[in-house]
Amino acid sequence: MNVKSKNNNTTVNHPGLMTNYKNFPMVPRVIFGAGCFVQLGEILMPKRIHSEAPFIFLVDDVFEGSELVSRIPLIFNDQIIFISADEEPKTDQVDVLINKIKNDFAELPSGIIGIGGGTLLDLAKAVAIMLTNRGNAYEYQGWDLVKKPSIYHVGIPTISGTGAEVSRTTVLLGPEKKLGINSDYTTFDQVLMDPDLTQGVPKEQWFYTGMDCFIHCIESLNGTFLNAFSQSYGEKSLELCKEVYLGDLTEDDARNKLMMASWHGGMSIAYSQVGVAHAMSYGLSYLLGVRHGIGNCLVFQHLEEFYPEGVELFNEMKQKHNIQLPKGICSGLTNNDFDIMINVALGLVPLWENALGSEWRNIITPEKLKSIYQKI
Repeated sequence: MNVKSKNNNTTVNHPGLMTNYKNFPMVPRVIFGAGCFVQLGEILMPKRIHSEAPFIFLVDDVFEGSELVSRIPLIFNDQIIFISADEEPKTDQVDVLINKIKNDFAELPSGIIGIGGGTLLDLAKAVAIMLTNRGNAYEYQGWDLVKKPSIYHVGIPTISGTGAEVSRTTVLLGPEKKLGINSDYTTFDQVLMDPDLTQGVPKEQWFYTGMDCFIHCIESLNGTFLNAFSQSYGEKSLELCKEVYLGDLTEDDARNKLMMASWHGGMSIAYSQVGVAHAMSYGLSYLLGVRHGIGNCLVFQHLEEFYPEGVELFNEMKQKHNIQLPKGICSGLTNNDFDIMINVALGLVPLWENALGSEWRNIITPEKLKSIYQKI
């Protein structure tokens, strides 16, 4: 007997059970709780290869000279590299880091630890991959191109929303496109989630990054790839986002719940995908360097046609927290500029298929995308 799957038309042949379902990895180890950062040293110690194989800590430079840095458990020849998160992570930035590490040390590191937001977490994942795979980082932008396992790597988020701590992708700006290294080797081996580390995040950044999580949920839950696995995570994440951004929580509760919303939001796209807002924000980021969280917001506010209930909720959240989105971002662009953004966005085929189905090209045209970009 042959059975057709409702969502992806995968044929299941009984009794052999031949399927085409993807066997996704998940983060195997996670520690959660206020103050758990203090346990980082004992977590890393068993993973240390020997004294000449250091741990490399990639840390957001906003923490340089801070109390957090003084608590990083450095021993032997461990190294901290401070990195600015003012710009999106780039493939050539990964290549520079790889060359530095290989020049500084005779052996591969024991592991890479990323401490920061999505930019630092994505850089940590990419560096861990490229230390064991030949070539340049841009060659691995795409799906399942990585052939060799990465070295041990740990993610420690200091802001919540991106889902980078749990996802199997590391999104990078390359010479020709913005696209993730999507692979089974990208996922962190260990994640440490300490809500105390997210204290002091500026209000606007807190909102934009949290909306990345919210938009993950909306795009996943309204996508054609939706299934019970994605739905269960997406619904929980959406519930938590509503509590954080529309409820009346204490600061501690809000930090805890947004951190878990980010985790669930990242998991919601493991067996699904994001959609229109993410595809178009990649275009903004590639051409103009617009940061991912605010880029999603700039696009999402104009997507009532695709996500009417989501946009309504977004506007409520924006109003409650008195967030004013910048205007005129695309006002001075040339037709060639618009074409570049449109080509980047249209190149993200899985996102469009999830958003609109296999016939998405009959719905989304370059003219349609240009009309949306012109509103931003």
